[in-house]
Amino acid sequence: MKTKLTFLFILICSCIFSQKGKISGFIYDKEKNIIPNATIYFDSIEKIIYSNTEGFYNSPKIKFGKYTVHYYMFGYEKKIVDITIDSIQNKIQNIYLNQLNYELEEYEFTDKKEFNIRKLRAIEGVMITQGKKTEAINLAKTNANKAVNLSRQIYAKIPGLNIWESDGAGLQLGLGGRGLNPNRNSNFNTRQNGYDISADALGYPESYYSPPSEAIEEIQFIRGAASLQFGPQFGGLINFKLKDGNPNKKIETTLRHSVGSFQLKNTFLSVGGKNKNWTYYGYGNYKLGNDWRENSNFNLKNGYIKLTNQFNDNGNISLEFTKMNYLAKQPGGLTDLLFEINSDTSLRTRNWFKVDWNLAAINLNYEFSSSTKINSRTFGLIASRKSLGYLDQINRADPMLERNLISGQFKNIGNETRLIHLYERRNLPWAFLIGTRIYKGNSIGIQGDASNGSDANFEFINSQNNISSDFIESDYNFPSYNYSLFAEHIFNVNKKLSITPGLRYENINTSSNGNYRIEYPDLAGNIIFDTIINENRNNNRDFLLFGIGFSYKFNSKIETYANISENYRSVNFADMQIRNPNFKIDPILKDERGFNSDIGIRGTIKNILYFDASLYYLYYNNRIGTTLETDTNLFNTYQYRTNISKSRTLGIESVLEINWTNLHKENLLHKISTFFNFAYNNAQYISSDEPAFYGKKVEMVPPIIFKSGINYSYRDLSISYQLSYNKEQYSDATNATFQNNAVVGIIPSYSIMDLSIQYQYKQFQIESGINNLTNEKYFTRRAVGYPGPGIIPSMPRNFYFCLQIKVG
Repeated sequence: MKTKLTFLFILICSCIFSQKGKISGFIYDKEKNIIPNATIYFDSIEKIIYSNTEGFYNSPKIKFGKYTVHYYMFGYEKKIVDITIDSIQNKIQNIYLNQLNYELEEYEFTDKKEFNIRKLRAIEGVMITQGKKTEAINLAKTNANKAVNLSRQIYAKIPGLNIWESDGAGLQLGLGGRGLNPNRNSNFNTRQNGYDISADALGYPESYYSPPSEAIEEIQFIRGAASLQFGPQFGGLINFKLKDGNPNKKIETTLRHSVGSFQLKNTFLSVGGKNKNWTYYGYGNYKLGNDWRENSNFNLKNGYIKLTNQFNDNGNISLEFTKMNYLAKQPGGLTDLLFEINSDTSLRTRNWFKVDWNLAAINLNYEFSSSTKINSRTFGLIASRKSLGYLDQINRADPMLERNLISGQFKNIGNETRLIHLYERRNLPWAFLIGTRIYKGNSIGIQGDASNGSDANFEFINSQNNISSDFIESDYNFPSYNYSLFAEHIFNVNKKLSITPGLRYENINTSSNGNYRIEYPDLAGNIIFDTIINENRNNNRDFLLFGIGFSYKFNSKIETYANISENYRSVNFADMQIRNPNFKIDPILKDERGFNSDIGIRGTIKNILYFDASLYYLYYNNRIGTTLETDTNLFNTYQYRTNISKSRTLGIESVLEINWTNLHKENLLHKISTFFNFAYNNAQYISSDEPAFYGKKVEMVPPIIFKSGINYSYRDLSISYQLSYNKEQYSDATNATFQNNAVVGIIPSYSIMDLSIQYQYKQFQIESGINNLTNEKYFTRRAVGYPGPGIIPSMPRNFYFCLQIKVG
């Protein structure tokens, strides 16, 4: 009997001790926001699991007993909990972690999103921004004329930007800063969702496409210190982060229709949502109008689709495709006199511009653990731009003969892969990022004669597009190749001070292979000499760029930062292409090099005040320009493209926003905020072999750029007023104040006022406003070629109205 009882006792005990249970729950911060990808460690059995993207964790079955469980996530205090498993029922254990005050993935300065601008986090996705001057604009909280992507409103709180207004429809974006040319963002590395959108990142970094502001969630800026991670451009990075599908709805649809002055019509439709493991978002945009001058109209079609598959808790892959094309008739530029007499005059009746842009990307994200993740982006472009018309000086009448056609075709493909790893030293979080980039492009440029009509016929005469035709002036092929390695590391010296050094290795090859035609007519206009010159140029180089950033946190909301980074700008294809015998290129033309540096302070105070004020210095060596030379044999003059000088630009960039309502402790329905954006720029040529340039002011640098505004809101009604001021600036390196053809000269000071109103009722939203409230007559650029040449007048007073409906 005793034997049986002993056996039964052992059996019962073994059953009890062999029983297993599970632990599951959600991990939150103290604000009850989920914390994804946290580490959960069971020390007695040395088992590690991770919370998923929803913050949920679920342990495997483990034996009954008492366990010490460690909950851990970078940027949060560790939490150690003793948990007893004594039931086969799933044990629910929700965990709340407290944030550290020196975290890497620090919370935005906009705690309650009171402001529509913030600095980027120290680690933003798979990029390190610690110690850099950064800004991000929330488009959802921006009152602006989004139908025409009105830049002076959208970028109102980004200090120091010189904005070109080339058309009234917002077809092309032109942003410059710190003495850099605003032409189609050519001095910024411009991206969409982290991948390139320009024609050719090396030889033709101009962005003929930019996404509609209705589709943008956030616009991210990193100034010149972005050279180490995103390419060596002097301006830095602009990244358009597009909206994504609503993760809480299977389908959500937004329809916006806008009308405005000068027959403006803009329709925007987006659809997005999530179904099981798939998230999707897409939009279509159709815009047309007649602009405000004679001989000007436009028609734009733009579409985008993104599909994302969450293939497991740690990884996702997305496919994106963007299609944009537009046709615009351009009225040409004006002389200074014509601008003063009647700025809506047009002297060109046959000028057209056409763009077709096709972008595709594959984006892979995978998290090996809560501290290590990788991102790989593969992207490609097939695009073209064509300009057609009479290009001679604007003070010469159009002879109504054959027009000049310039055709550019672009194909490129690339991949950028980044690995970021967070780890701990001396109880402080450290992080490093390493990455590679490989890029291959090929561009074709052809220039020649087209029809003598007035229609948008983008065909060369006889449909011939190579130099064998008598009507082709030049025919060039521009292959390019680039390989890069880059790395940055955040060293947190203590809870307040961090140092972030980095480097970038670049290997670049650009070539120019083609032909151009030389023709000499007699006095009667008959061709007496016609020959074709073959030109082949190849430029292969590699180099290292270095940079370092510092950050010191006074507390969790205020920090001072400083950085210095080397920059580089490759010789463009335009600098490798000979078009005629009156133009020559230095055979040893060098790439442009220099550096950017910043020192500043930024932060928020009690959700009342947001501020960022900094000093900057930009040094630019081997600046490329054109001089006038004389042929010692033929004694004729010609333009010579060479490295002409060094320049430096220094100044102040500052923005301040005050939320006056938050001065009161009670939650008021009436809310008022104001902002001030001030930039001072001093740019000068400091060394030059050309006496005409030495000591002169750098062109396209307004000494003062100022913007200010006030916003009043009551419940769902919001009213915004804005003032924009630019002080006069020069348009060429000789600081010429006037020229008959209006290509160079002063760009006078101007002040512009804008008023915007927004009201939301349930799923409906109304937006309206008046731009250029006082009907100021002004211009922001003098064009050398298209869309001029000459002065390009900006829009007079105009109105817009938008109705939005959101369903889902």
